[in-house]
Amino acid sequence: MRSSPLPRMSRRGRVTIGVLIGVFVLFTLLGWGVNAWTDWLWFDEVRYTQVFTGVLATRLLLFLLVGLGMAAVIAVNLWLAHRLRPRMRPHSMEQATLERYRMLLSPRLGTWIAVVAAVIGLFAGLSAQSRWGQWLLFRNGGDFGVKDPEFGVDVGFYVFQLPFLRYLLGVGFTAVVLALLGALAVHYIFGGVRLQGVGDRMTNGARAHLSTLVAIFVLLKAIAYVLDRRAMLLEYNEGAKLYGAGYADVNALLPAKEILAYISIVVAIAIIVFSNAVMRNLVWPGIALALLGVSAVAIGGIYPWAVQTFEVKPSARDKEAPYISRSIEATRAAYGLGAAKTAGYAASNLTPPPSLATDTSVVSNVRLLDPQLVSETYTQLQQVRGFYDFGPKLDIDRYAVSGKTSDYVVGVREVNYDELTTQQNNWINRHTVYTHGYGLVAAPANQICGNGTPYFVSGFLGDSDKAAQGCASQTEQIPAQQPRIYYGERMKADDYAIVGKTGDRNVEFDRPTSTGGEQYYTYTGEGGVKIGSFTRRLLYSIKEQESNFLLSEAVNDNSKLLYVRNPRDRVEKVAPFLTLDGDPYPAVVNGRVQWIIDGYTTAATYPYAERINLQAETTDELTNRGTFQLARENVNYMRNSVKATVDAYDGTVRLYQFDDTDPVLKAWNKAFGGDLVLPKSAIPAELAEHFRYPADLFKVQRNLLTKFHVTDPGDFYSGQDFWQVPNVPDAPDSGQKQPPYYLFTEFPGQEGPRFQLTSAVTPNGRQNLAALISGSYVDGQPRLEVLELPDQTRTGGPVQVHQQMTNNGDIRQQLNLLSSNQAQVQYGNLLSLPFADGMLYVEPVYVKSNQQDAFPLLQKVLLSYGDGGSYVVLANNLSDGIKQLVEQGKRGGQGAPPPSGGTPPPAPGPGTNPPALTGALADAAAKVQSAITEVKAAQASGDFERYGRALKALDEAITAFQQAQSAANPSASPAPSGSPSASPPVSPSASPNG
Repeated sequence: MRSSPLPRMSRRGRVTIGVLIGVFVLFTLLGWGVNAWTDWLWFDEVRYTQVFTGVLATRLLLFLLVGLGMAAVIAVNLWLAHRLRPRMRPHSMEQATLERYRMLLSPRLGTWIAVVAAVIGLFAGLSAQSRWGQWLLFRNGGDFGVKDPEFGVDVGFYVFQLPFLRYLLGVGFTAVVLALLGALAVHYIFGGVRLQGVGDRMTNGARAHLSTLVAIFVLLKAIAYVLDRRAMLLEYNEGAKLYGAGYADVNALLPAKEILAYISIVVAIAIIVFSNAVMRNLVWPGIALALLGVSAVAIGGIYPWAVQTFEVKPSARDKEAPYISRSIEATRAAYGLGAAKTAGYAASNLTPPPSLATDTSVVSNVRLLDPQLVSETYTQLQQVRGFYDFGPKLDIDRYAVSGKTSDYVVGVREVNYDELTTQQNNWINRHTVYTHGYGLVAAPANQICGNGTPYFVSGFLGDSDKAAQGCASQTEQIPAQQPRIYYGERMKADDYAIVGKTGDRNVEFDRPTSTGGEQYYTYTGEGGVKIGSFTRRLLYSIKEQESNFLLSEAVNDNSKLLYVRNPRDRVEKVAPFLTLDGDPYPAVVNGRVQWIIDGYTTAATYPYAERINLQAETTDELTNRGTFQLARENVNYMRNSVKATVDAYDGTVRLYQFDDTDPVLKAWNKAFGGDLVLPKSAIPAELAEHFRYPADLFKVQRNLLTKFHVTDPGDFYSGQDFWQVPNVPDAPDSGQKQPPYYLFTEFPGQEGPRFQLTSAVTPNGRQNLAALISGSYVDGQPRLEVLELPDQTRTGGPVQVHQQMTNNGDIRQQLNLLSSNQAQVQYGNLLSLPFADGMLYVEPVYVKSNQQDAFPLLQKVLLSYGDGGSYVVLANNLSDGIKQLVEQGKRGGQGAPPPSGGTPPPAPGPGTNPPALTGALADAAAKVQSAITEVKAAQASGDFERYGRALKALDEAITAFQQAQSAANPSASPAPSGSPSASPPVSPSASPNG
């Protein structure tokens, strides 16, 4: 009996579905249209419309070309399969079952084919448009001028051509497989392929069609084998634990791929010939495909495995040596390690030299302020209003003030919208009143006030502000003609601002006045998108889903909208091809506050270079604490090719070429018209003075240098000379790496102090110091330097030195005095400074009360010289500490007193009373007792400033007691002046720790 066709949908049902689809398409297109229009307006504001049009045009081009191409391939093959259907089909249960589907498809077969092809083409086009970057590099890429060591092909082929060719090959495979499956389905439905019945199971037309598609697939496989030969230089070499083709790959797998490519061509020809001209069946083509599979396993799998197992492994060190050498050379070239200068540093001097006390290049520039810890101090002392914020980490920069260049801890007073009170946090206040921050606040990194706070020299809100803080310069030493901050790191995606005068009054909160009032302001910059017209207001009302754009009187004919206000987001939108450093920093340049962001060009297809994950390599203690975490991007080539700036007032974005030899940046610049990135010669001299070695690039280079400083293949294979990055010194069990730190100092071999990024590394599996790595700029060019210590050095590494300093008996006692249930000790950057053929270590010690809104105060400085344990002091300040170290050096040798203090009197024996104190010694002991009592009282009161004063008085009383003790017993060795470690003979109950 003949089957009835599938029931048709009612007219009402078809109308309902049509309306739903129409509404969905309308809202989708409306959303896309609004986003595209507002993006165009934003790009027009920043004057980078070529990026918007270039990316959009490329996406549309790829969407159309790949989408239409895929749709055409599918449609042609489906149509051809239907065209080749047999006119007569033998009767069978199978054909009777398929008849109902033929009746459904046949009346509107063209429509069905168009729908299927359109859907597949749509998804193919959507996938293709995301490859716009690969296409632009494919079109505009040039040569590197460096050839790969195996084929002699320029590296530009691997970076610019290979990724897109492999993508096209993948599209080809997908198109053929889908066409084959679709054609097979149509042939089956319309009788060209049968599973039941008498005679052939496949018509001649169906056989020719399907065998041709299979042959095309095999030919594409031959092309894949050819590309795989080149791609082998990018694969991981398990034998050498490096990237790039190894011995077995080159001598076994490489020829195997070539053989398989030829076999694939022969098999493709055999499939066509035997299927259609000779045997006219699928037996021999099937045998040919099976032989190809067996060949792929035997030639491409078993043979290379046998070579690796029986020839390479027994003598891997010698067999892999040439290929290890290739990987070392390529990695050093791809990451800029080849220019690193390595010098030996004996570090044999273990005694503090007298020159420490008179040095002007290292000691005088030691940075005491930790930008991570003092951010709270900046916020509390410079906040003025609760909604101002400096972020969780400040930045380090250098300025020339009064003819002297020093490093400064700088921060920008921004608006933190999360800190607005409930009363303040309404739409009008959030977007039209609290629109900007005010001032770049700076303090010398090596100078503090008597109470342990920074000495502020810029960013003042007014005379009342300076008077209130009491520890600041009389005038702005780093003046900014335009101190207002409309664009900053604290800005989130929805923190837009609407600016523009309403009538004759200013509505934007600017800063408090000296009389206790508030000053208001109106934005006058060029930045921002004009939203005075009804059309613009409606447009952004839809985009932000906010009706106040249309209803509020705060939006008027003069209004502008400032959005994308985070400097890093702003540059990322302008230059989407760059990988941006996670730590933008502000600088005053020509009187304006500029955000400086380092931009990297990267690639993942540099032959033989080590492949890394950017997120893993750049993560340390500071990640996401005032810095941005990089994406999980795998790369094997990296260059700091761009220095980008964002004006904090008007949002102007500029991209400056920094590495004018980078082929990747040249390709991107060419892709966007050739003038997207300004030439290096256009960098203003005052701006260049604030460029610093980028942190994330330095971390990557430092981590790679822990292995790739070894250039001998045999030594590299053994791995005995590898280094490691130490953990955070004061929390080694946390597993977090010690961040590099910026210093303005002079290292051995340098002609003068430089602003450089520095990191210590230790031998793999050990804690002693292996080398110091630094990155700086010399004459505008990056300079990477390595000071390598001898293998058997006694010099301690950061973790080791911190433990030795803090576990010293006298110092431990004083640290316990500083910490209590009312306060906690926090350690700043542990600085490793090479000096006088030895190592000087400096670690600031902060104390923070447990009170609400308390902030860390710099109270002490830990210093050590030599191996980290022989000469250690805990001083009130750096100057005193240096003097104490020098004194310890002079007393060095057998019988010397403890490094940080004098010798306390011997403890009385059991059953005896301690000797009575008389005269000046008794008076000094009484003062110590009184000072300890005051410390305990200050702890109990919770007044942290009083506690700091009490500690200082106690230190002075102990010093006076030591001097009186020395006068009463002249034969004893005197303690250094100001040493806080000697203790008077007081009863245990008088201990300040209770």
